[in-house]
This record gives sequence, C-alpha cells and structure tokens, in this order.
Amino acid sequence: MDNYRNNQNMSLGIVGFGAFGQLAAHHLGQHFETTAYDPSPGLATVAKQLGVPLTSLHAVSQTDVILIAAPVSSFEQVVGEIAVACKPGALIVDVASVKVVPSEIMRRLLPPHVDIIATHPLFGPQSAAKGIEGLKIAVCPIQGKQHARLAAFLRKALGLTVIMTTPEDHDQEAAVVQGLTHLIAKVLLKMGPLPTRMTTKSFDLLSNAISMVQHDAPEVFEAIEKANPYAETVRRRFFDLAACLSVELDSASRTPPHNETGH
Repeated sequence: MDNYRNNQNMSLGIVGFGAFGQLAAHHLGQHFETTAYDPSPGLATVAKQLGVPLTSLHAVSQTDVILIAAPVSSFEQVVGEIAVACKPGALIVDVASVKVVPSEIMRRLLPPHVDIIATHPLFGPQSAAKGIEGLKIAVCPIQGKQHARLAAFLRKALGLTVIMTTPEDHDQEAAVVQGLTHLIAKVLLKMGPLPTRMTTKSFDLLSNAISMVQHDAPEVFEAIEKANPYAETVRRRFFDLAACLSVELDSASRTPPHNETGH
C-alpha cells in the first residue's frame, strides 16, 4: 500500500487506546497523522509520550483510516457510532482476536461507501516487545478493494507476515491456536507458583508461552473463549480427551503388576 507508506498527509484514527491501541500508535505514527479516542481516564500521559492527541469518537471517525481496537463487548456500539460519521472512501480496520462476529457487525452497520478489512495481529505487546518484523497478521477482506494495498503496506512498511483468510477460517484455526493456549495458561497459573529452578527446556518454553498471555486484559480471554463460535467445540474436545486420559491412567494404576516368574 505504497500510498499509505510514509504519507503524513493521511490521517489515522485509533478507537480504543489500551495496550494494543498504544502498540499500534507506536508503529503506525510515523506513517500517518494519528489521533485516538478512548473513554478511559488516565491516558493523557502515555498519549503525549507517543505524540498522539486524544480526541472525540466523532473526530476519530472522520479520518482516512479508522483502526478499531475496542473490546468485543463494546464493538457493536462503537461501530454504530463510527457508521454515522465516517466519510466516503475511508478504510475501516478492526484488530479483534475473533473475526466472525466483528465482521458481521461491520458488514451490517457500516455504509457501502467505505472499505472494510477485518484483521487479527497474531501478537500482542508482550510478544512484540522486541519489534514486530516477521510477526504474523491475519487479513480478511470484507468490503471494498483496498485489501491488496493494505497487505502490501503491512509487508513492506511494517515487515509483517500477512496471512490472507476468511473470518470463518480464521476463527476455526484460532479456536485451537489461541483458545487452547490461553486455556492451558489459565489452568497452569492457578496451579502456581510454578517451578523455576529445576526445569526442562520444554517446560521453559511452556512457561514463556504463559508469560506472553498472562497479562492480557480479561476481555481478551473472554473474546477468545466466548466470542469465537468454534471455541466451545475445541474446548470440550480438549477436556473430554483429558478426562479419557485421566481414566486410562487411573485404570493402569489399579492393574496388578504382571507376574513374570510364576506359572
């Protein structure tokens, strides 16, 4: 998307200035004239540090590119307000962890004169702490023709690995990839404190995976496990298989040892 690259004349409005909105501002601020909206108090200092003026939702909704980083729980209300203020030709992008539900909302509420692309950066502030080059982002074209140009910008300007997909295919894979990761992390954290001294390499990798998700906002876990229409099936299969394995282990422990010496 070469006309997005290093073009300070194009405006970017970030809706939701939490951890991911701030991460987006850090990496996109050099390419766009950026503003942000968030109703939460106490964000003025970090916004000033990032050089991003905080403004109203109406003002943000009139930018050239609108990046929605709001929680899934407030997503429909936010999109409804953007819909009445966005200008023709605007590009509207979301970064939710799930794609089927947000895509349906955007398709239903936003006007036909805007382009809509659903995305999911497959990383967060923890995994992007050393930079985002080489990290993955899923891109789902919903409405309009700007998806190819956006994909080019993400590759060339940000160095991301772009995966073109559909909301349905995304959520089916994410139900396993994210659903199980966050689920296992939640369980292991409840078993803590976990050992840190006498560990194996595989356990260190598992601990590292946990550290990447344990500080995510509660609404991220809620979205991954409840807003993904495929997550419950994956979750139940995981628990069922774990229960079967438990039964097998219990049965084996009750089986008398084989007498190899007597006949």
